[in-house]
Amino acid sequence: MVTRRRLLGTGLAAAGVGLTGASFTPLLAVDPAKASQPAATPELFATPMPKMPVLRPTFRTATADHYDVTMRPVRKEILPGVQTDLLTYNGNFPGATIKARSGRTVVVRQRNELNVATSVHLHGASVTQANDGDPMDTLAPGGERLYTYPNKQPHASLWYHDHAHHVESENVYRGLHGSYLLTDGIEDNLPLPKGQYDVEIGIRDANFDSAGQLVYVMDDLQRTTLLTNGVPYPYFQVAARKYRLRFVNNANQRFLGLQLSDGSDLVQIASDGGLLPRPHTTKSIVLTPGERIDVVVDFSRYAVGDQVVLENNVIFNGTPEQVGKVMRFDVVRTAEDPSSVPPVLRTLPALPKPTNQRAIQMRMDEGGGAHAKGYMDGKSYDPARVDSSIRFGASEIWSVTNANSQVPHNFHMHLVQFRVLERGGKPPAPGESGLKDTVMVLAGETVKLQATFDSYRGSYLYHCHMLDHSAMGMMATMKIS
Repeated sequence: MVTRRRLLGTGLAAAGVGLTGASFTPLLAVDPAKASQPAATPELFATPMPKMPVLRPTFRTATADHYDVTMRPVRKEILPGVQTDLLTYNGNFPGATIKARSGRTVVVRQRNELNVATSVHLHGASVTQANDGDPMDTLAPGGERLYTYPNKQPHASLWYHDHAHHVESENVYRGLHGSYLLTDGIEDNLPLPKGQYDVEIGIRDANFDSAGQLVYVMDDLQRTTLLTNGVPYPYFQVAARKYRLRFVNNANQRFLGLQLSDGSDLVQIASDGGLLPRPHTTKSIVLTPGERIDVVVDFSRYAVGDQVVLENNVIFNGTPEQVGKVMRFDVVRTAEDPSSVPPVLRTLPALPKPTNQRAIQMRMDEGGGAHAKGYMDGKSYDPARVDSSIRFGASEIWSVTNANSQVPHNFHMHLVQFRVLERGGKPPAPGESGLKDTVMVLAGETVKLQATFDSYRGSYLYHCHMLDHSAMGMMATMKIS
């Protein structure tokens, strides 16, 4: 198990440990007396894990699927017997999954019935600037707008979330996030687990007060209740056969190290931008905020009646008793299993010859204080400034360095999926051999990546996807023209 003390030595521990001291006024009022009395840790494995709801189109045309989504506040039971105030898409927590197909357009009409401006970003998608969910391109309370997603990219497990500047961190924390699964013929034709055996698992953390309300404080040390698909520490009944588990880290700050309690294998088959070239067998996976990793777990190794716990081995915020266990798999039946994991999953095109190289530095104030900020290349985010000018069609190598001595970051680019070339001067691990849009960058570390900008012209963001950090200004703008 990786503890906070060990992680401080590796640069990973400070994610969300409150080094900045920065905070913004919460959107929802919290009773200070109740907020000072955190809720007790819920009972482990007492609640079944809900499957993610699937959003149904309002109507379809020959080329597009049209959806209607309303952002609205609701009260729902998360902790047993308690109603919690949430910000939601269509009343769902997390938001319902949109299932899309490469080459078929999705149009989403978003209505804002909240009391705060929002901006919907489809994380990992290649879309026009007008549909990217820019932090300053917001939807006011009472307004509505259309977001059009052409889906001209290959399959990928994407997700959507709020991105309105300075409030994106709290809006996502309070519930404005959901999944978007894009598939294609490449994925369809593989004998991977499908249907009921292809399961989404979204993991995040939260801080509840004694009244069961979410407490939002920037860099909060008390987000020590883990939620899986919106409920704390659930169990999930499985058959003794192979499952595809699509993990996404929906947390604002928390890094996750996922492993099975008996040390059994996880076969990683995909990352942010879809299938890896080849499967990668490992004992654990690391997910930073915003990252997605798909694994296949073969539960036929267990007998009916067996139970195995999904553990978190990255403990930097909270105790092992609070955050060391995520959920439990209960093997309850046998089932036929025609699925398999082939030795080759996809062929990625050869990287083009790079046309330019850039050095990007990420940093935040480590000394604390109410006015601590985050920086890209020494500058806090200014929506009126272009930080990187890129020629349309260029393929660039970016060397992204975390200049902090303790605080880890991760790096997300809008518009493009990139390839990781090096981590700390060494080739990437097999789990990072596919297409990525979000990548971990530990304190003092440099990650080299290559991205090709040949889909759309316009202005797009790159930033730390630890959302408390981006809310503090660790974002920049690239202009492709």
